[in-house]
Formats: sequence, C-alpha cells, structure tokens
Amino acid sequence: MNLHKFITNQIKSALEKIPALADADMSNVVVEVPRDRTHGDFATNAAMVLAKALKQNPCKIAEEILPHICALPFARCASIAGPGFININLKDSFILENVFPDSEHRAKRVSGAPPQVIDLDYGSYNVAKSLHIGHLRGGIIGDSFYRIAKFLGHRPVSYNHMGDWGKPMALVIAWIMKKFPNDWDKPDFKIDESEFNDYYPAASAHAQENSEFLEQVLLIKKEFQDGRADYAALYEKMLSISMRQMADIVERLGMLPFDNNLGERNAAKYLDPVEKILREQNLLTLDNGAEIIKLKRDDDKAPMPPFMWKDSRGADTYDSTDLATIYYRKITDKPDRIIYFTDYRQQLHFAQLFRAAELSGIFPADRLEFPYFGGINGADGKPYKTRDGTVAGLLDMIETVDAAARARVKESGKNLTEDTVKMIALAALKFNDLLHDTKSDYIFDADAVTQFEGRTGPYILYTAVRLNSVLKKANGAGQTKKTCCLSVDERLLSLAILDFDRAVGAAFDKRAPDVLANYTYDLCQTINTFYHNCPILRDDVPADVRAHRLGLVAAAVETLSTAIDLMGLKIPEEM
Repeated sequence: MNLHKFITNQIKSALEKIPALADADMSNVVVEVPRDRTHGDFATNAAMVLAKALKQNPCKIAEEILPHICALPFARCASIAGPGFININLKDSFILENVFPDSEHRAKRVSGAPPQVIDLDYGSYNVAKSLHIGHLRGGIIGDSFYRIAKFLGHRPVSYNHMGDWGKPMALVIAWIMKKFPNDWDKPDFKIDESEFNDYYPAASAHAQENSEFLEQVLLIKKEFQDGRADYAALYEKMLSISMRQMADIVERLGMLPFDNNLGERNAAKYLDPVEKILREQNLLTLDNGAEIIKLKRDDDKAPMPPFMWKDSRGADTYDSTDLATIYYRKITDKPDRIIYFTDYRQQLHFAQLFRAAELSGIFPADRLEFPYFGGINGADGKPYKTRDGTVAGLLDMIETVDAAARARVKESGKNLTEDTVKMIALAALKFNDLLHDTKSDYIFDADAVTQFEGRTGPYILYTAVRLNSVLKKANGAGQTKKTCCLSVDERLLSLAILDFDRAVGAAFDKRAPDVLANYTYDLCQTINTFYHNCPILRDDVPADVRAHRLGLVAAAVETLSTAIDLMGLKIPEEM
C-alpha cells in the first residue's frame, strides 16, 4: 500500500471528527517523513495550518489534536516538537503487517488517479539521420515512465514519432540522387548501410553552400509529399535501414519495443480532415503565400508566433503534421492524456501546438503535457562531445560507457560474463540519466558512472546481487514475521520498503522518474546498513531472528527488483 497516503488520509479523517475542527480546511495539512527519523516515522504540520485558520496558538491546537492522533490504531506514540509540529511513531506490529511480500496490503498499488489511457511520445527518431545524444534521455525517461504508468494500472501507448516527411528527408534524397545519378531510381539500387548515416550531414552542409542544391531540396520535399513514386520507393529503402538501426538502439538501451513506430508520413494522411476542421472554424490565414493560424492572445506575456500550417510552396510543415498526429491519436487511441518527452528546446513549439489543438477543438490543451528534459554536458559545462571534439551521437554514449565498464571490471579482477558486463554498463548509463532532475542539465563522466560505489547503477545492481546471494545461501530457510520489537536498522529498512509505493506514485504524478531513481539509491543505502549491522546467516544468530531477517531480505529483494525493472535495468547473477 502507499503508506504515506494511508497515514495522511487517516490523520485528516481523525482531525475532521474533532468538533472544533469540523469546518476547518484540511487541504494544506501535510504529512511528511522527517530528515532525521529518530524524531519520528512521520510528522505533520496540521496544528500550524489549523492554528492560522482558527487564529489560535499552534501549540494549543497541537495539544488538542494530539490525543486523537495517538488513538489511531497504527500510532505507537506522538509528540509535539518546535512551533507545533507533531511527530508520529508507528507500531512495530503495524509495520510488520504491511512490509512482507505476501501482505495483501502491499499488493494494492495506488497511483493517485483513476486508470487512464496515456499516449506517450518519446522516440522522435529520424529516418536517414543518426540518433544523437538527445535521443538518449528521451528513450530512457520515456521508457521508465511507460513502465511506471503500466505498473500503476494505466494503459500507456508508446510512440516513436519518426521524422520522415520534411526537409531532412528531401536533403537525403537529393544527396543520394547527386551521389548516384544513374542508379538511384533503379529497382535493384541498394543503399550502402555503412555510409548511410553520413548522407544527411553531408547534404545539410552542401545545401548551406549551394543555393541551387537547396532549391532542388525544397522542390523534392514538395514532390515527395505529393506522392512522387520514385521518391517514395527510395524512401522505403531508407526506412528499412533506419528501422533496423532504431530496433538495435532500443534493444541496446534495454527499452521495451515501441507500441507504434509512426511518424510524420503517417500523420500526413490525416491532414485533410484536420484542414477541414480549421477551415470550418476560419482559423487559417494567408501570410506571404503561407497559411498560418494566429495564436497570440492579449494576455500573452511571452512571444507566441503563428502556427505554420502550409509553407509558401504549399508543402506540409512540422507544425501541421504534429497537429494531425494529435488528431490521429485522438480517433485511434481515445487517450485521456498525451505526454511528450523531448528536450527543453521544443518548449515554444509545444506551446504553439497545444494552443492550436485547443483553438481547433481537436484536443484540450490541459490534457496535453510536455515535461521536457535537460541536456547532457561534458566536464566543461558545454554539450558533451567525443574525444575528437565532435558532437556525440547516441552510439558514442553507449560505447563510451561500455568501454569504461569493461575497464572497471578488469581493474576489480572479477571474472564476469559478457552478459553481466553489458548489464553493468547499461545500468551505469541509464541510472545516471534517471538519477538527475529531469528538467536539469547534467554533466556526463563515463568513469564516474561506472563506479561500483556511490550514486551509480552498478551500486544498485551490486546491492540486489548481494541480497539474492543471501537468499541463495539460506537455501530455502524459513522466513517469518518477528513478534517482538524491531531493531533500529530493521525498522528503517521496513519503512524504506513501505515507502516504495509513495515513490512510484510521486514519479508518475510529477512525470519524473528521477523520484524513483533517488528512492532506489536511498533504499540501497538502507539495505546495506542493515546488512552490515544485522547478521543473518551467522552461526550465533538465533533461529527466529534469522528467519525474521530473511523475511526482511525477501521483502527488500522484491521491492528493489521491482524498482530496478521499472527503470529498465536487469540484475545479473553475480558481480
């Protein structure tokens, strides 16, 4: 169960039954975990909040409500601290009833919201373009959020919204035509996959220096969108290569396969019904040959440029296919919400898109979300680059961490399998990304993230391996609940386990898997303190104590394994 939510609700319910507080507003009453748990398992500001509303002394209010909190069935004791905080300690029996994996209470997951259909857009891979460093965070964060949403009982639908319709596609088509003028349109023409990812940067650089080539690119874009057959055939060959590369990346990152790999080209099929809606509402305006939707309102404080529906050549735009995509998802999935995980540079675009969706009546803006993420920087604070000074691609990041993990394993003298090394490298890469505040930039250091100690993925895996090793050595020995008092470390571990559902719920509600990652690290620290201070299999440990501690280990394994899975990581057999 979500212990934090349960305690909060029980306290508010108790307060509402006090006659003097019957009409008081409880909405600002907060229950939290004290930084120092020697002060209590939970603390509430209820007295201070209610004292302000009732214009009375907080300590006087605290004294009045303290007996009602002490009378709650889970409360061992409660006390007043400071200006009116109330600290609460839970009964050991209550903790034990809820901490073990077979407890019916722990099986109930509470997300804080009714089950929803949630469309998640976090791929955004591009056909005929190498995946860059920004795709790393989108994939890792989006995949973890997908797992969390599903775990909580929602129905997430994942989309890799591919870039396959605009100028980048035309650039690559134009470059292939230039490079292979006599062969590109032949049925048996094959693209060399080894050099395929060089085409876009070469074409982009050439277009900046050659106006005639750029003009050809813009013409190709329009003709490709109009359905020119030889361009469509070339596109299919490019798509085949890109899909293989995307699938490889998804597998290497340990992500779940996307439910849908559908991009701008698919969205273009729905431009006509969307345009019909826009015209019926007189939202389209001509502006220098282009068709736009004016979005700016009188109360706007930030710039709000118009939404570009068609460019001056009559070609589809990034804006138009994104609006058509919302329309497609609305009629296909009937989602309660659509959430986009892309980087912070897209903030203006999504503000425009959401307003256009609202104005047109296609989808309510308050059910469209953009929890953007920050960038990845090097030690100099600038966007991370490879050793030769070029901007890092996604594969560069994966291979850099893989090499660092191998070096770390070699230094340790451990003889680990290839699969284990890959699990360690992947955990190092992904956990480091998830650990940081989603909206903030972070500095990437391959040597630091592959350490086996500290706030790292390998540390998380090592803790799980250690617990599994204890259970293996126990060889099926009994696991029971203790009937007497819990020790300090047993108690802290039990409370950390019971905090799992709060952490998962908060990660979902805040659209921030970093909440889960940081909880997991804190749980591992508590587990390792317990392991060092509470002997389990030592010969001098009484049988009943051993059985109880093995029960705690099993509960910790179940919780930690679930958290690790929700981050898209795997636990090796040994480390």
